[in-house]
Amino acid sequence: MNLPNALTLSRLVAIPVLMVLLVARFPYHDHLAAAVFVAASLTDILDGNLARRRSQVTELGKFLDPLADKLFILSVLIVLVQERELAAWVVVVIFGRELLITVLRSLSANQGRVIAATPFGKTKTVLQVAAVLLLILQRPYPALGLPAQVVLGLAVAFTVLSGLDYLWRFRHLLTHLESASPLPAGGGAPGADSPVDPLVRRLHERLVGRGLTLAVAESCTGGLLAAAITDQPGSSAYFKGGVVAYSNEIKERLLGVAPDLLRQYGAVSAEAAQALAEGARSRFGADLAVAITGIAGPDADGTEKPIGLTHIWLAAAERGQGRRFVFNGDRWANRRQAVGEALGLLLSRLDLSGG
Repeated sequence: MNLPNALTLSRLVAIPVLMVLLVARFPYHDHLAAAVFVAASLTDILDGNLARRRSQVTELGKFLDPLADKLFILSVLIVLVQERELAAWVVVVIFGRELLITVLRSLSANQGRVIAATPFGKTKTVLQVAAVLLLILQRPYPALGLPAQVVLGLAVAFTVLSGLDYLWRFRHLLTHLESASPLPAGGGAPGADSPVDPLVRRLHERLVGRGLTLAVAESCTGGLLAAAITDQPGSSAYFKGGVVAYSNEIKERLLGVAPDLLRQYGAVSAEAAQALAEGARSRFGADLAVAITGIAGPDADGTEKPIGLTHIWLAAAERGQGRRFVFNGDRWANRRQAVGEALGLLLSRLDLSGG
């Protein structure tokens, strides 16, 4: 049990206290309810930030945080329905949206991906909190009734919009369920039929068909790209190997990246990505080499560059090409997206060049 998890648990403990305050009848009970609601809502901001800053993200925290959020808001809304301060259909809409996102997150987790919060989702959360606070305060202060209804309307609108936004952004989860990891029929570990990223399958076909070899250089992804490539049976026919060059020392010593280049542009730059890719191609004697360097998060590693900034470079005999991204997910999501974009860059190059 650490401080972030304790803050999350305090939100769960606040639920019965808040419900009693909402239904009780004594002087200033609504004011106390509003104060408890605000204090508990602030823990939702603090627990995640503290967990990331202190590197105290735990499996317990990952489970409790979304559970506490949903129970906290929904329990208050249900009491307000009972108190005739809120229409029941509003709770149905909010609960339906949360159920939808929970299903999407579960499907995504089964495929090794993390669904990060979107701008619509974050706005929805802020509006819901503001609406609930105003609904509580309108009881002692009737003049807040109209603002409460306006903010509630916006909260419902953004609840629906954020749900539709999630559905659109992650529609592939519903249309490609066959890519989920199959369970072994007779028990034991999966064998040669374990799932492989569809992009890796396509890459396998093109590299084998054209007799090309590949090497990788990774920094922020820590070997995830090499692992994805070698998930494919038969990848030894074209995959030469890779280097996880996490420190500048290894970038310089094993891949020949110039120290002056790193000092001038930084390890997370297009120039560094190009040098990493060319170094890997030269060291491994491969036809193609792809490099990834970025800031996966949760911190910016003491730089002013944004979290999620990622540079990918593909080195080849004729000419190289690179791409720049700023991913907005958490650390795991940013690393997974970087791997997907690197595979996409390889495939687009192979498709355009015809070999």
